Amino acid sequence: MGRTIALLLLLAYAANAQPGVFDISKYGGKSNGDITQAVTKAWQGACQTAGRSKVVIPKGIYRMGAVTFSGPCKGRIEFQIQGTVQAPGDRSYFKSGSWVNFLRIDGFTLSGGGTFDGKGKSVWGTRSCSGIKYCGDLPINIRFDFISNGLIQGITSLDSKQFHINLLGCKNVTFQRVNIIAPGNSPNTDGIHIGRSSGIRILDTKIATGDDCISIGDGSRDILVQRVTCGPGHGISIGSLGKYTNEEPVVGVKVFDCTMINTQNGVRIKTWPNSYSGTASDLHFENLLMKNVDNPIIIDQSYCPWSQCKAQIPSKIKISNVSFKNIKGTATTRGAVKLICSKAVPCQDVKVTDIDIRYQGKDGPATFQCTNVKPTLGGKQNPPPCSVK
Repeated sequence: MGRTIALLLLLAYAANAQPGVFDISKYGGKSNGDITQAVTKAWQGACQTAGRSKVVIPKGIYRMGAVTFSGPCKGRIEFQIQGTVQAPGDRSYFKSGSWVNFLRIDGFTLSGGGTFDGKGKSVWGTRSCSGIKYCGDLPINIRFDFISNGLIQGITSLDSKQFHINLLGCKNVTFQRVNIIAPGNSPNTDGIHIGRSSGIRILDTKIATGDDCISIGDGSRDILVQRVTCGPGHGISIGSLGKYTNEEPVVGVKVFDCTMINTQNGVRIKTWPNSYSGTASDLHFENLLMKNVDNPIIIDQSYCPWSQCKAQIPSKIKISNVSFKNIKGTATTRGAVKLICSKAVPCQDVKVTDIDIRYQGKDGPATFQCTNVKPTLGGKQNPPPCSVK
């Protein structure tokens, strides 16, 4: 009798547990085929399931069109990608600014060790997407819009046509062991861009791309970037800020224990000249290693790519409470440290401690430049600290 009851309980558990897994193969999804409809149906079923549910893309190579996975859902949901999904190569296919969009979900996990292949090589270098022309209509590989309490771990974003990952309006989302891969000459392929989000953690992640490895836009609060390896790319940037009206403050950014390899910049704060007013404060960069970096430490309040602005009019973004501490390595140019602040609103409370950045070029020693800022200095300073201008 006892064995019978136990068996009945086990069968009941299996019957209740299995419906929580929504494998695309059960909806007609097949390797080497288009899974757009199958994965959409799997998501709809999972999203309507109370408790915990899981969407599974098994190992294999699949094609997938532009999709939006919308909430709110009835319970916590995991999207597990074990295989590789490939985007359409033709840019005319995309009607919005994204390929994969996760929207308005509370309690979300993206995992599985799989790859989102954006097929960016199909559009990079085309005449309409080079130089000064910015192809804003190219799709972002993965958008996270208004996600709360999320975990993204163990996935790869490959060759996005534009940004790899974009966050907007997210709260308490952690990225862990994420890989982002694109050639160093791929245009506008920021690794992870954060905008108007709070409680974001980027941990133990490797980013190799053609633009900023991580870019932190307006309205970002309580951001931690730790143990990230960046390169090739343009480094880890706060900004650019001030280009648009009604931008929100950036407050509380920590970049700790990171390594930059063969990057254009190391850590950077960039604001536009002739900007709208705004603020960026409580920004801290600590325990960083630079390997052959063009501009290891830089505040640039005259950021004006392709001369798109009135550079002679100073920025109105107020930068304050900034620290650079224990940053070591090698530079490929003399300008190891550049603190170029705004004449209209000079930087305040900038601390520079224990800097050891070497340059071995034949055109002279490394330099430490200060403009419109009087930094507080501590510990070792190599190159020698600036003379304030």
